[in-house]
Amino acid sequence: MSAAPKGTAARTGTPDGRALSPAVVVLSGVVGGIGATVGALLAVAALTGRAAGAWVSPEALSPGLLGAGMAGVAPALFTVGRARVWEEVRCLVLPLVIVLTGLFAVTLLNAGSLRAVRGGPLFPALFSLGWVAVLGVLALAAVGCLAAQYRVRPGGAGAGERRPVVPLPGWSKPPLAVLGSGWLGIGAGLLFFPAFWGALLPWTVDRADAQGLGVWALALGVGVLGSLAEDDLTRVRPALHAVPVVALALAVVLAVRASAVDWTSGPGAALVTLVAGLLATGVSGRWLLGRAAREGDA
Repeated sequence: MSAAPKGTAARTGTPDGRALSPAVVVLSGVVGGIGATVGALLAVAALTGRAAGAWVSPEALSPGLLGAGMAGVAPALFTVGRARVWEEVRCLVLPLVIVLTGLFAVTLLNAGSLRAVRGGPLFPALFSLGWVAVLGVLALAAVGCLAAQYRVRPGGAGAGERRPVVPLPGWSKPPLAVLGSGWLGIGAGLLFFPAFWGALLPWTVDRADAQGLGVWALALGVGVLGSLAEDDLTRVRPALHAVPVVALALAVVLAVRASAVDWTSGPGAALVTLVAGLLATGVSGRWLLGRAAREGDA
């Protein structure tokens, strides 16, 4: 008797929560389109050994990893409009806001490293100027959309009375806490103390690279810990679409540029563990969600 309601909930989700703002849906679609294009450009350039970022980098790997993250999260951003309430997408959108505002701040703090400032070929210089302009607009739009979203009043029974539709298994919570804390701690270290933490990375980076990678690591940590706080797989479905794709994109860039990484070092082993953890988290989460839906249908 209890299987049918569970299956129905797994398929339709829950209307409890804040109605999803159209501004968030539009922002996600725009960022998804731009991220897929620019991210693919940066990643492909890195695969061929070229550092094509907005700022001058000592090694092609760093801008390639930034591009891999951008391209990897893009498909999930296109699914945001399918959600019914804000709570179903916030584990994806909140990290997105962190990435947009954080990268814009890092770009301004390291303006002296921009290709347009350093000089050189025309196309990279124009790309860096476009990076600043577009990223600035998107960062401001992200903050505005987030403010508009939280002006929407919650509906339904309210978050405090809501029971998870597909709760996280107990065994998954300690690994998620370790994985999220790892990404969060490394991201904060790279962002706020780039000279010290950047030197610990198993490849060569400068200040801008370290802080840019730190923003992405911080956002990944927030997303993983956010899923732990939600404790409901139906409310992290868009994020589950993003995590394994981002992990695979990072793995491809790291594999092709493997010669630039000191894999025998402790940070090299930690990097493998963190990326593998992302992949395992996404794959297992989607499998558990699919199994819950099949059991409900049965």
